Amino acid sequence: MRIPLPVFYVAEALDGRIIVVDGLQRLTTFARFLGDELKLTGLASDNVGLGAHVLEGKYFKDLPLNLQERVQDTQLTMYILDAKAPERARLDIFERVNSGEPLTRQQMRNALYNGPATQWLKQAAESDAFRSATGQSLNAKTMRDREAINRFCAFKLLGRKQYTAGDMDRFLAEGLRALTRLSQAEREELLFSFERVMALNRALFSDHAFRKSLASQNPGAGRSVINISLFEVCSVTMSDDGFSNLESRHDALREAIVDLVRDEEFARAITYSTNSTAAVQKRFEAMESTLSKVAQK
Repeated sequence: MRIPLPVFYVAEALDGRIIVVDGLQRLTTFARFLGDELKLTGLASDNVGLGAHVLEGKYFKDLPLNLQERVQDTQLTMYILDAKAPERARLDIFERVNSGEPLTRQQMRNALYNGPATQWLKQAAESDAFRSATGQSLNAKTMRDREAINRFCAFKLLGRKQYTAGDMDRFLAEGLRALTRLSQAEREELLFSFERVMALNRALFSDHAFRKSLASQNPGAGRSVINISLFEVCSVTMSDDGFSNLESRHDALREAIVDLVRDEEFARAITYSTNSTAAVQKRFEAMESTLSKVAQK
């Protein structure tokens, strides 16, 4: 019919790949039709007596040559998001133009940085150690589980002192890029470290791992939801090689962390404005100081 297709939005990756932001279903359908995987349907009029459309049920190869050329000559208009655009701007544009079901920021990152890093996040999220430590309570469909692990990777690989701008979107993207740059052996080592710290937290706090309810005075108290900031600071700090000797000192370690979670300043740092630079540095400094004191006893 020579009616223009809606604009497509794509993003340029640092490695030169082009990633579809909006229009993937249209492009996939177009490619499959050209590959004779799909046929034309629903062209017939609903009005009785007008008969079937002449192209009903035809594959691309069945079309007259002039119609094949018309399809092949169709121009596609694409807007390209520059690879050097600020991370927050890229995600904002992705969110604004995506016409399907609203995506979470982590789902957008999964699309924009698809590759070794996102595959590693998937593997870590499906590990028994992570699922056990979190009680499978982080939504996998919205990738809340992978967002938590993304935070672990970013702070583990980049270091918490590099978090200076209060921009978590940019920091998590940098973490994925750093994870991509690792060798396969280094990613396997990181996964081993991640699973080990998950097992440690499960052993220390059982069903209350990464939850503020671990500070409850009542052993039979119900567990609260997972606190992502507590997950982040516990997983990163407790996986530090400098504190590896603490794994055999469960009682002292458990008592110290419970006391820390009860501390008002630390509690604020994992509860309010959690992505601010001040809150991030406060909770990491407090946890590192706590673990150092346990190690020195």
